[in-house]
Amino acid sequence: MPGANNFSRNSYLHHPNQTKGEFFARKQKIEQRRKKLPIAAVERRLVEEVRNNDTLIIVGETGSGKTTQIPQYLFKGGFCRDGGIIGITQPRRVAAITVAKRVSEECGVPLGQKVGYAIRFEDVTSGLTKIKYMTDGLLLREALLDPYLSKYSVIIVDEAHERTIHTDVLLGLLKNVQKARSKGINEVVNTDHNNSNNGHASEGRIDNQNNGILKPGQAKKYNPLKLIIMSASLDARVFSEYFGGARAVHVQGRQFPVDIFYTHKPETDCIDAALITIFQIHLEEGPGDILVFLTGQEEIESVERLIHERLRQLPECNRKLLTFPIYSSLPSEKQMKVFMPSPAGYRKVILATNIAETSVTIPGIKYVVDPGLVKARTYDPKMGVDSLIIVTTSKAQALQRSGRAGREGPGKCYRLYQESFFEKLTDSTLPEIKRCDLSNVVLQLKALGIDDVINFDFIEKPDRTAIVNSLWSLYLLGAVTEENKLSDVGYQMAKLPLDPVYSKALIVASQFGCLKEMLICVAMLSVESIFYAPREKLEESRNALKSFASPDGDHLTLLNVYRAADEFFQKNKMVNSEEKAEKSLRKWCKDNYINSRSLKHARDIHSQILRNVEQMGLRVTSCEDDMLLFRRCLAASFFLKAAMKQPDGVYRVTLSGLIVQIHPSSVLFRAKPECIIFNELVHTNHSYVRNVSRIDYLWLVELAPHLYALQD
Repeated sequence: MPGANNFSRNSYLHHPNQTKGEFFARKQKIEQRRKKLPIAAVERRLVEEVRNNDTLIIVGETGSGKTTQIPQYLFKGGFCRDGGIIGITQPRRVAAITVAKRVSEECGVPLGQKVGYAIRFEDVTSGLTKIKYMTDGLLLREALLDPYLSKYSVIIVDEAHERTIHTDVLLGLLKNVQKARSKGINEVVNTDHNNSNNGHASEGRIDNQNNGILKPGQAKKYNPLKLIIMSASLDARVFSEYFGGARAVHVQGRQFPVDIFYTHKPETDCIDAALITIFQIHLEEGPGDILVFLTGQEEIESVERLIHERLRQLPECNRKLLTFPIYSSLPSEKQMKVFMPSPAGYRKVILATNIAETSVTIPGIKYVVDPGLVKARTYDPKMGVDSLIIVTTSKAQALQRSGRAGREGPGKCYRLYQESFFEKLTDSTLPEIKRCDLSNVVLQLKALGIDDVINFDFIEKPDRTAIVNSLWSLYLLGAVTEENKLSDVGYQMAKLPLDPVYSKALIVASQFGCLKEMLICVAMLSVESIFYAPREKLEESRNALKSFASPDGDHLTLLNVYRAADEFFQKNKMVNSEEKAEKSLRKWCKDNYINSRSLKHARDIHSQILRNVEQMGLRVTSCEDDMLLFRRCLAASFFLKAAMKQPDGVYRVTLSGLIVQIHPSSVLFRAKPECIIFNELVHTNHSYVRNVSRIDYLWLVELAPHLYALQD
């Protein structure tokens, strides 16, 4: 077609209604499928490798079956005979849930018995569970209650290449727990003391902390911990060296060959290049769906609109192209449409963010279009700014993306950049621990008894300034004392599975007598965007928001949404079953342009945190309609994030001096109050504050005099 890109080529290489007969037929089919997996051929060898090595690194190609099969092999091999559990961590909750469901089906058991999963705010396990999938963050929280992770015989850290904050901290923690359990704590302390000049002083510190995270002599009563680090694309050398020369084994996958195409010249307009490539594939290539990687919702909606405009210019016979977006804030019912097979004669185009790199596998994909860009979150510890910026992918990300085309058969990947550009990409993505706020990490390490956080044995050390600034923030929140020890308030904060500022907000709200309201507020702030505003219905969605909007800001608006949804649900439940009431609520959400998945998640979080605060003995009371009291509580909770309006209408963050604007999505965008508190500061083309509420500056002087008494 006119203007088409010219590419150079480089090839790379459980069911309640079924009968007994149907059950056995399905079971046999599952077994046949398992035997065909590449990893089945090396089952015996892998079990022996785990038996002979306390730490093992497994690099298994996509489709090899490592995530679902290895835990079953180890269970069959006797690694749970002494009552231990095989724990498998995942960076994302969706992966932990879906894989656990798949393995329980393969084992022929109901989910939550032999096989289960646990994620933040949801635990589907029992006393019978022996294979447990979970998020890496959840295992870290378990260590607060059980420092030796004594119920686990094997821990598998899966998708380690993603290098999330929790993965990096978990690896450091597991390294110490493993030493303590295998050698006895006294020996570990002596060894680490002798090695203190070799950069491992933190291990001795960990074992000698107050309140005894790893108490002398106790480790001897536990069996050694087997640790497996696993990934589809992993720099095994880095992990091997970190674990003292740990053995690495490679498992070949079932990846079909994927032909890689590059552009001859640099592309200046990635959206236009992606559009041209989509139609080039549609008009010139054989059957198969197309997966296009884009940087965010706005770009996805723009490309989707342009595809439909260009389709109308084609002959009727060439218009059989369907578009399906997928991104994290998209309502779940719309996300699920990407998994539906295409109607006969039609081709699907899935427009996706990097959520489609590893989290989900979409059937039918044969062609991948990769502009080589991704939206990444970075954090400036000096300014306290979270930035969402578009950056180039790493080589590892590019390989993951191209691999999506080779899951079911040979495929093609069109990279919208030159081959020489690929060679200049970094090998792997910058670890999250080097580009994110570390306050929660520092709080958790302190709660684990690790006082010397700066010298903790991270696989890659984060920026010292980031740690120091996190300690300063925790000190201002009252979580850390002047002696750099965890305070009583800090211990309370660490018990809650929330960001430190939200944990402190709940403790403050208990004192103000408005914990019920703050529980709702924190739950709503802990999920993806509650409001859904499709480009084609912007006016309708804005009118829907007005019915909930509070003139005092976004926190009270979120409170109004939750209360309205709960009132609607409770009224329906009085006359209908709970299932019908839930269905009605989903329709209510759709009519009001509210993301039903995010709201459901917020309700689940609310239930879990309510149990947490009740167990902690906090006073759960309501301020009813006294929103002035609630706004004073917001000021006392989020005083670290306050800003004053300047003569030109912009805002100055009181502590950092950063000039910011109120985000257009805020109900206060046009109101411009004199003083505000906010929850999130992001930088795109400007620095914006989100989740904003109106407060009185004098409240800050009264409620946080240690910071604001001397402010002008």
